[in-house]
Amino acid sequence: MEIEITNTKSEGAERRIQVAVPGATVKDAKKRAARRVAQQVRMPGFRVGKAPTAMVEKKYAEAIQQEALEQVMRDAYQAVVEKEQLKLVTQPHAHDVKFGDDESLSFELHCEVQPDVSLSKVEGFRVTRPSTTVTNEMVREQIEQLRDQRAVWTPVSEKPVEGDMVVVMLAMADETGALPEGKEYRVVLGAGQAIPAIEEVLMELVPGATVERGVRWPDDFPDEAQRGKTKTVRAEMKEVKRKQLPALDDAWAREMGDFDSLEALTSAVRGDLEAGSLREADAAVRGLILDEIIGANDFAVPPSWVKGLVQSYGKAYQIPEAEHERFAGEFKATAERQVRRDLVIETLATREGLTASEADVDARVQEMAEKRGANPGQVYAQLQKAGRLQELERGITEDRVLAWLLAHNTVEQA
Repeated sequence: MEIEITNTKSEGAERRIQVAVPGATVKDAKKRAARRVAQQVRMPGFRVGKAPTAMVEKKYAEAIQQEALEQVMRDAYQAVVEKEQLKLVTQPHAHDVKFGDDESLSFELHCEVQPDVSLSKVEGFRVTRPSTTVTNEMVREQIEQLRDQRAVWTPVSEKPVEGDMVVVMLAMADETGALPEGKEYRVVLGAGQAIPAIEEVLMELVPGATVERGVRWPDDFPDEAQRGKTKTVRAEMKEVKRKQLPALDDAWAREMGDFDSLEALTSAVRGDLEAGSLREADAAVRGLILDEIIGANDFAVPPSWVKGLVQSYGKAYQIPEAEHERFAGEFKATAERQVRRDLVIETLATREGLTASEADVDARVQEMAEKRGANPGQVYAQLQKAGRLQELERGITEDRVLAWLLAHNTVEQA
């Protein structure tokens, strides 16, 4: 196809290309479109496909024009892709479409192309591995969390203190000063579930007591319109419950699982914390090395990839439609880093021959099956049905690339 191509903008992964199609080409396209339409329509006094072309062109001028335009633009788009050797990542869009007096056609093609990720520097970086030390205090905190999960709430007849759970009927005056019917709330005092001034009121009430008092809303209250306002609040204490933790002894340890003693449970908790600390340190080192590589190798990122990732996370997090714009603004930098990270891994996998093979996937499935005590064929079928085989392949490839990076860079211990 005879066309004239002019690159008007080339920035990052974005391309803007001015395309001009001669009038003769457009006229030929219109003639072909007219013939196709003539073969399909029925004109009074003529059999289908037998009406004179001139009559068809006159009656169906708009449809012929539209069909010819679409065909010319499709052909022009294909010619641009082939001539410019574009590796597109999204469907291009045509803008500023114009017809000349001689029926020539011009438009600007906006498209995104695959970025050129050369990665000239991927070795010689030095990163620090975070400490993996698990302290006695960390173990005690974890044990206390486990005790907290088995705690029971017991009613008391005295005023609540911080940490107690209260059931209270609360009513807050409206703009006219009127107090509506109260609503029941369950509040754990000191957990930030109510503003401090209201918690102070609640801590003065024994079960069955009621009080009305002016309460000032804090200056940093999330709703700016309520900041600093004083409202009358009516509080009726229905119930006060106090948390009782189980005794820290061998009997409780046996309740928590297959542990003979508190010492055995504590040892298991320490082991879990150490394993978790190692995993976190490994992940941190990998992230630090990737950050170094991303910072040392500048390459373009297709905006559509970033936008698509933001949208997928927004959907996963069930972000309300009204919050989409705010979420996109806050998450954009994170999404762009994720795209850059994936491009680095993909590029290194290809360049260094680290991409997982079909045999590698089969071996990983075999390993998974042995751990589950299942049949490898069944595990493979389950993964295939769930659409997770590609995910498994990517995971193997990523592990290989990250291992390669660890071998070609220096990791120091904190």
